[in-house]
Amino acid sequence: MMKTRLLLLGTAVLVCIASCKNTKEVAKDNTEEKVTEKAFDPTGYTSGTIVYSDKEGDCEYTIKLKDGLYYDPINLEDSYKKDGMVVYFKFRGLRMMNRCNKANPVSIDEMVKAKE
Repeated sequence: MMKTRLLLLGTAVLVCIASCKNTKEVAKDNTEEKVTEKAFDPTGYTSGTIVYSDKEGDCEYTIKLKDGLYYDPINLEDSYKKDGMVVYFKFRGLRMMNRCNKANPVSIDEMVKAKE
């Protein structure tokens, strides 16, 4: 009778340990899936490169597109004011006078630094 109780108790402890270990593994697998889901999708974004200029008459920071067009982001955050930084962004064109000759003024709605 005592051996049966010890055997049952031992089995119960082993089942508990095994199930606790499996819970951690499942939690780890779910975390890995969430990281994969957060990958950036550039669909709907425009890509460009931040360009700095200290020439007179130029806008200090512009965004140059691959086709050579320049935008003057009037609300560019300081964290994006880095010459050569590649970004994805969503914007709205503005109906205002240009602040510089080479770039059209835009308002940035969203901006994400591209992975290097």
